[in-house]
Amino acid sequence: MKRDTPRITYLKVKNYRVLENFELKDIKPLTVFLGPNGSGKSTIFDVFAFLSECFSIGLRKAWDKRGRFKELRTRGKSGPIEFIIKYRENLKSPLITYLLNINENDQGPFVEKEILTWNRHLGKVQSRPFKFLDFANGEGSVVSGDMPDNEATRVSEKLSSKELLAVNTLGQFASHPRVTALRTFITGWYLSYLSADNTKGNPEVGPQERLSLSGDNLPNVIQYLSEQHGERLDKILKILADRIPKLESVEAKSLENGMLLLKIKDAPFDQPILSKYASDGTLKMLAYLTLLYDPNPPALIGIEEPENQLHPRLLPELAEECKNASASAQMMITSHSPFFVNVLNPEELWVMYRNEKGYTQARRSDEMPTISDLVASGNLLGNLWAEGHFDVGDPLINEGGRKFSISNKNKTHK
Repeated sequence: MKRDTPRITYLKVKNYRVLENFELKDIKPLTVFLGPNGSGKSTIFDVFAFLSECFSIGLRKAWDKRGRFKELRTRGKSGPIEFIIKYRENLKSPLITYLLNINENDQGPFVEKEILTWNRHLGKVQSRPFKFLDFANGEGSVVSGDMPDNEATRVSEKLSSKELLAVNTLGQFASHPRVTALRTFITGWYLSYLSADNTKGNPEVGPQERLSLSGDNLPNVIQYLSEQHGERLDKILKILADRIPKLESVEAKSLENGMLLLKIKDAPFDQPILSKYASDGTLKMLAYLTLLYDPNPPALIGIEEPENQLHPRLLPELAEECKNASASAQMMITSHSPFFVNVLNPEELWVMYRNEKGYTQARRSDEMPTISDLVASGNLLGNLWAEGHFDVGDPLINEGGRKFSISNKNKTHK
């Protein structure tokens, strides 16, 4: 992990859909959420999307988009939705805790509580948590300065609306650098909703540094890499050619009408084809590679079910690239593919499941009995999950509730 890259180490969510009381501790640079359909993987992904949208488009729009509290709040529950995130701005920085409570009244959603605290290190002594932003219902105070403490100036503020997030508003002022750092971190999250169909369009000419969330600007990113980072594009295309038989080249071509075409050439043929006629898997793999080999990656990258439209044998290589990318960007990935999971270490894998009340819980695989020992003996995590060795999140359960494995003869693979 780069020293200047923020990283989330803890997440707690209350009253958000099936996440009635959900907690993740000691989150690693690469975190993969595995589980059967309906286990809550997409809801975890949407937590990050919702928080990001609260900062980018505003609380009310993010709230409306998800069906308001009728659909957002855990069924049968009352009170606010709560998010707690603990993170470090870099590897040596103090731990910062961000608490956000969202509630609603007759006028709509509002920020009931918003708090920022941190633990300052004074030599070998751990200081007590210091609250440097404290807001409730649109009013509160913030401590200015780069290293806020009791000796710094505390300023009282009143926001123009209770819908506004204090971190998002005050984080635009240079006088609050710690608040600004969190705002910059969250607004920079990349949460991918890649679709192969979206990559097949013809956008307007113009280089763009980063892939859009849907992937519809893939030709623009290829144009940018070609013009500014030729060696990086060559590396991406070499990897792609190793994965896709006979693929020879990819080119972003400008047209006279100002549109941009993505052309893909196979080795046996003289003429390239337009991207709209190319394989979905080819385009999706290309999109993922441009994201993972971004010269200036976002601090957090979220990818939902990368296995869709890709051949299973390509997934271990993609998982390895996600591991490598986690050195410079924190990776959050949902999956239900054993092929992808086989590459992971036990501490990188969280298994999602529903408890007896129907609420989503998660358990890290290295906390399950025997799993770490089985992996140390040469077994692969994905195989162990598919064969029923995990004590939660098993995708195969018979009508009597008893687990059974895919193979009765071979419980593990060495």
